Amino acid sequence: MNDAVIVDVIRTASGKGKPGGALSAVHPVDLLATVLKALIERNGLDPALVDDVIGGCVSQAGEQAFNITRTALLAAGLPESVPATTIDRQCGSSQQAAHFAAQGVRAGAYDIVIACGVETMSRVPMGSSAGGQDTSGTLLGERYPEGLVSQGVSAELISARWKLDREELDTFSARSHRLAAATAASGGFDTEIVPVAGHSVDETVRPATTVDGLATLKPAFTGVPAAARFPEIAWRITPGNSSPLTDGASAALIMNARTAERLGLRPRARFHSFAVTGSDPVLMLTGVIPATQKILDRSGLAIDDIDAYEVNEAFAPVPLVWQREVGADPDRLNPRGGAIALGHPLGASGTRLLTTLVNQLETTGGRYGLQTMCEGGGMANATIIERL
Repeated sequence: MNDAVIVDVIRTASGKGKPGGALSAVHPVDLLATVLKALIERNGLDPALVDDVIGGCVSQAGEQAFNITRTALLAAGLPESVPATTIDRQCGSSQQAAHFAAQGVRAGAYDIVIACGVETMSRVPMGSSAGGQDTSGTLLGERYPEGLVSQGVSAELISARWKLDREELDTFSARSHRLAAATAASGGFDTEIVPVAGHSVDETVRPATTVDGLATLKPAFTGVPAAARFPEIAWRITPGNSSPLTDGASAALIMNARTAERLGLRPRARFHSFAVTGSDPVLMLTGVIPATQKILDRSGLAIDDIDAYEVNEAFAPVPLVWQREVGADPDRLNPRGGAIALGHPLGASGTRLLTTLVNQLETTGGRYGLQTMCEGGGMANATIIERL
């Protein structure tokens, strides 16, 4: 089997996903194109050698419609001969893009491929791809007669089932900002961030965040239609213990190890194992638990063999419950901060987490890294990489 290696991983800094955010004036095509161009240039790669570009994007509507990955590739100046496709596995879209890319290399279908992702939530709001239409149909309603719920309500249900109180959620959230701010202050993000429109600092990180400050925020989902169905909910999820709406893009250069050697490029890590799983679409954020169990079984590794874990902080309950259920060392969990601080630009988050993970392993000398991401509809991806 061919070894699939990561030669480089980069990202934009986060921008607040609202009008006036640092990246809100940048068209999503231009945002992704800037990252793709930088990835090619900083590795001195002949772009004609790229076999495919696989991108993640969740809201494929408006400015992000019509295969944005192909449009961005052309905007970046890559040859017309390079193809591209855009995929949607909800929040894990670009993590799945990296899986498809690496699996294609291992199968011999690709020598060089780019996995990437983009989401400009300030310009293409979350859910806009539905266009206000019913996306469930009749048969799904027959299977789930009480109806599915929003991710915010899922986060509330998880908090209730695992008895996570508000202080625990806010303490974890403050930790995310503290670690992200410390990493930024030490220059830990400098080599992975590509400036866009003069923006090179994560706008969503709030260094002054405290538990006391977070405690003043009101719950965000008390008014949802499903509220009356769940009397066990104490309403703990706030904007402070959730990931913010974010603009961003990220990309990874993935290739056959022999190809990297031939081109004189240094592999930074290799893909070790992959997993993807479905889970309860009501408790849709818990898929990270079976996905982790599945990938550990496949890899032959134990959780204590992993030196760093990147578990997407869609909401604070997700990594907290994951940590409890898999017995993970809390000090290895999101050690550079997570999405609560660094943002969650949906389609770009998978390769953003991969960027963070590779850099963390290199900085600490760790060998194995685990990345896992909960996804809308009840799914999760998991990836194990090995630093080289």
